[in-house]
Amino acid sequence: MKLSENWLREWVNPDLDTQALADKLTAAGLEVDAVESVAGDFTGVVVGEVKSLRAHPDADKLRICEVDVNDGDWLTIVCGAANVREGLKVPVAKVGAVLPGDFKIKKAKLRGEPSFGMLCSSKELGLTESAAGLMELPANAPVGEDIRDYLELNDHSIDIDLTPNRSDCLGIAGIAREVGVLTRENVTSVDLFAVAAESDKSLPVSVEMPEACPRYLGRVIEGVNPTAETPLWLQEKLRRSGLRSLGPVVDVTNYVMLELGQPMHAFDLDKINQQIQVRFAHKDEKLTLLDGQIVTLDTETLVIADNQQPLAIAGVMGGEDSAVTGATTTIFLESAFFSPTVIAGKARGYGLHTDSSHRFERGVDPDLCLHAMERATRLLMDIAGGRPGPVTEVTAVPSLPQTAKITLRASRIKRVLGIDMPADEVTDILQRLGLDVKYQDDIWQVNVPGFRFDLALEVDLIEELGRLYGYDRLPQTRPEATVLNTSISETQLSEQRLQSMLVDRGFYEAITYSFVDPKTEALLSEAPDESPIKLANPISADLSVMRRSIWPGLVQAMTHNLNRQHDRLRLFEIGRVFRHGAEGIEQQRQIAGLVYGARYPEQWTHKQRKVDFFDIKADVEALLAPGGGEIAFVAENHPALHPGQSARVYKNNQAIGWVGAIHPQLNKPLDFDGTAYLFELNLASVVDAAVPAYTPVSRYPMIRRDLAVIVDDTVAAGEIDNCLKSVDSDILKAIQLFDVYSGDGVEQGKQSLALAFHLQHPTRTLKDEEVDALMERLTETLQQAVGAEIRT
Repeated sequence: MKLSENWLREWVNPDLDTQALADKLTAAGLEVDAVESVAGDFTGVVVGEVKSLRAHPDADKLRICEVDVNDGDWLTIVCGAANVREGLKVPVAKVGAVLPGDFKIKKAKLRGEPSFGMLCSSKELGLTESAAGLMELPANAPVGEDIRDYLELNDHSIDIDLTPNRSDCLGIAGIAREVGVLTRENVTSVDLFAVAAESDKSLPVSVEMPEACPRYLGRVIEGVNPTAETPLWLQEKLRRSGLRSLGPVVDVTNYVMLELGQPMHAFDLDKINQQIQVRFAHKDEKLTLLDGQIVTLDTETLVIADNQQPLAIAGVMGGEDSAVTGATTTIFLESAFFSPTVIAGKARGYGLHTDSSHRFERGVDPDLCLHAMERATRLLMDIAGGRPGPVTEVTAVPSLPQTAKITLRASRIKRVLGIDMPADEVTDILQRLGLDVKYQDDIWQVNVPGFRFDLALEVDLIEELGRLYGYDRLPQTRPEATVLNTSISETQLSEQRLQSMLVDRGFYEAITYSFVDPKTEALLSEAPDESPIKLANPISADLSVMRRSIWPGLVQAMTHNLNRQHDRLRLFEIGRVFRHGAEGIEQQRQIAGLVYGARYPEQWTHKQRKVDFFDIKADVEALLAPGGGEIAFVAENHPALHPGQSARVYKNNQAIGWVGAIHPQLNKPLDFDGTAYLFELNLASVVDAAVPAYTPVSRYPMIRRDLAVIVDDTVAAGEIDNCLKSVDSDILKAIQLFDVYSGDGVEQGKQSLALAFHLQHPTRTLKDEEVDALMERLTETLQQAVGAEIRT
């Protein structure tokens, strides 16, 4: 919200300078982003009147002007502006004046003719970025008066960054109300008395969707003077609030929006066919907007229409075909309340953001429509004349927002804020906020007005009291701690432990959006044919679906870093994924990681090599080790992973995730080179831990027997391990694969595996016969299960 300080002080004028006022607003939660002068730094510029002018003898485009500045003799000034003319009132920089940029005005000669000053444009005074000619002042501007005093340019433009819940402060009235509470100053509002109808001219209004538009007001005003000009005071207030003048009718609607916070719109009545309809757009209806953009409306867009076509997107922007022009003499003035849920996101969906949509999305006081209508009517009549008709109102009371009724207790105030706030101060603050308050026996019954959507609970009122009483005035107290007697289960690992383990292995934690690009999401999905959850109101097209996997965010983070010359990456994230389920949207927490680049940082002690599948497999094994259980990696295919370098991860025979290399075919669509490795596991399964149990250590010696077998090179180590574990034995303690060999001496397509068997009995010494018998059983099992041959 951008506003003029002088305009604000017309409503409430505390004894504070500009900076103190800005600090006061910021401390109260209305953060002031910037305070800027409304004009450039200049001196010596006064109001002048061009009394006569003649052509320059040596320059076709120059004129020699005689200018009265109420300083004795007229000044002779050479000017080349196209709009200079006799009788024009204009800012005049006299000799000795200093314009913005430290530009000093001196006596000069232009093409041989003396010039004693300069006629100024608004740009040369630092009022605007550009100007087409001299700045024209009203005919009643007092000649000789300092232009800074005449235009009240010793003013500041204050830019306030409001949070979305404070829509009540999107107008001078709301900001003034806040300042009044903060400074205990009375607020002087404008007169909002009704304007009597001077004609019976009206336009029928039909609201087909009262839930979307619970209140709609319209008024016909005839006989508007199309040649009228917006007064300079109103133009200046608009300019200092960031808006430019577009003619009296539009300027008045913008002025009321800035003053009261109620967006309005004016239609050319002669361009409306029979009546106004408030309805949702029909399929494929088109509308040419005021900015010239042609949009195809969707059926969820609320529009203002007549009997033939849509005229405007409700609460967003009007249409070009019904716009007020310089020839308009009869207007239809609109003031309405649109449901925020209906307007939210509609402007962004059409690539727009307007002052109206900004306010309607956040919520406008439903009771403000009539006040704004009367205020705009009076202003328009004062500026451009006209005869107003009666106000046409369509209101669906059941569909209007219901205001809250809140009970506030003094004991609760003390408990939350830590102070005994005087009852009269509480009442004063609440009443200055515009709330209806009744107090009895340390209890306040508060009725919340329609402009405070954000107040619904007792704690909301306490927050307001703390904010306006002053957080700096609240006492500093130590918080009270309560010891919670919770049972800490050994069957669960903490997330912090998992995070620390990955950090210790060189990973960095990433936090990525839950909204992802649908194309990337489909490329990395386990089920690309299934539809992800689409957002009804996405921030942008590339953040329009909910993630079913954490991988899209990690891959995007990888490419972001690779594009900035970080070529060794270790990233992990713990977060939610979202899928369609039998009972709606299912949310599941996952832990995922990505590795890319060199195995080690560049150094002289290790020969450099790229990471491979076994590096990330080791990371996953380390992550799963503290939880125990039977862990298995089974070669299975995932659409996004390399067929030869991917595995599904199982824990206790339950599938819990995937690990593998991104499929090479995805490198180009994902915009990276090389090989990246990913893992993703169900977090609940990872933190689920087996309780360790003590096993007595045998005092009898352990025997190791080694066995070398030749198997097909397609046989995985996991198959060997699984078939050997099926052998029932009370002396087989561990099996370890310690060597893999293929090459000379081994048939092509085969591999040699060396296995170590650790044998021990808890209560006696082993005998050679039982060891030999076990080894024979193990050998036979290998031969039958995987076709192993004993290597001699």
